[in-house]
Amino acid sequence: MSTAPLPAAHSRAGSASVGTLLDRDAAHLWHPYGAAGARQLYTVTGARGVRLDLTGPDGDRHVAIDAMASWWSVVHGHGHPALVDALTRQAQAFPHVMFGGLTHAPAVELAERLLAHTPDALEHVFLADSGSVSVEVALKLALQFQATLGRTGRRQFLTVRGGYHGDTAAPMGVCDPVDGMHAAFTSLVAQHLFLPRPPAARWVLDADTSAGRWEADEAALTAWEEQARAFAAEHADEVAGVILEPVLQGAGGMYAYHPRCLRLLRQLCDEHGWLLIADEIATGFGRTGRWLACDWAEVVPDVLCLGKALTGGTMTGAAMLCTAEVARTVSRTDHGMPGALLHGPTFMGNPLMCAVASASLDLLTDPATGWHTQVPRIEAGLRAGLTVAAELPAVREVRVLGAVGVVELDRPVDVEPITRAAVARGAWVRPFRSLVYVMPPYVSTDEDVATICAAVTGAIAEVYG
Repeated sequence: MSTAPLPAAHSRAGSASVGTLLDRDAAHLWHPYGAAGARQLYTVTGARGVRLDLTGPDGDRHVAIDAMASWWSVVHGHGHPALVDALTRQAQAFPHVMFGGLTHAPAVELAERLLAHTPDALEHVFLADSGSVSVEVALKLALQFQATLGRTGRRQFLTVRGGYHGDTAAPMGVCDPVDGMHAAFTSLVAQHLFLPRPPAARWVLDADTSAGRWEADEAALTAWEEQARAFAAEHADEVAGVILEPVLQGAGGMYAYHPRCLRLLRQLCDEHGWLLIADEIATGFGRTGRWLACDWAEVVPDVLCLGKALTGGTMTGAAMLCTAEVARTVSRTDHGMPGALLHGPTFMGNPLMCAVASASLDLLTDPATGWHTQVPRIEAGLRAGLTVAAELPAVREVRVLGAVGVVELDRPVDVEPITRAAVARGAWVRPFRSLVYVMPPYVSTDEDVATICAAVTGAIAEVYG
């Protein structure tokens, strides 16, 4: 047995434990949208239900509601027994197996559940690793669809400004090219076609009847529709499909637009032979107050991308669904095409993901306690609790749609002091741009929602007066 010392590159274990966990993190880990060495605000030491146990740099401890649902995914709270049980039972059976040439019950059952709770026209399911990958697959699918029909000039996608569809290569190309996060990568991504962002709209509830209506500037809507029709006619033979986040743009600013804009784009797709791709990764599963955000416009996409809440935030997982017509076309070998969708992630159809996603869907669609009872209750709480924020001098606007509450400031958010002030009041938030926003877990109680609203309002008042 050799007694030679390990090479230097393999002998650093002792130094790795020096300092607090936040110190050790800053020494080596790279976090989302941050610089190397950037310090994180808190360490998570536990998560249960809607609450996080947090420890700060000075050892200060906090219990805070996860008002972000951990980037919009943990809709059932952390460690929900039904999800943990599904994960454990599947792990004991088999945690993973390749999906090429093999199948398994968790994947089949998840596909059946997804199809049972989405429009009838959608018949085929591609199980992906993450939301961004599902968008990659959707874009490739649309290109293959057009090429199989002999429309070789249709290589671009039409979308709207302000959108966000993921950080991998193809999705970056259909994110906002100016105000998005990917301006440094223009040489890496394809150039696509962008309509102006649709005019802003608000979902307004009548206090007496609880009936709602969409409000937007009618002249601005009409002008946008005319521009969209003209632009579509000009580029009809260049476009493979239209991709957008229906009704609510997430990372682009929690920005809502009128459903009739979505209806027009569905009409233009039908007229010109384009595919409509709905990116419902953030908006699906009831988050906006409808099961799918497309339901606001009563339209059915040709391709649907789902993620985030699909697994209840337990692990990464996503799905792309498409119509039978799209699937049949891409499965042909016309015009030299391969007759197969050429994408195959190693962890596609991972049994753990499939099992926990099925359990999550069962919770979401429970007739007694599912999203359709949870989201309206949260929306009412957000509307009541955030109203006072509109009176603060630094606040430009307060808006609520489903289980999404947004306080927009008249300046960029000073993230660290706002976050710390909110945590001190019992809620974890992660502001960006000029927005302090929340997307609570659906299992949040009325008291939890009230705490979140008071934390956001109090934090803004403390930091900005």
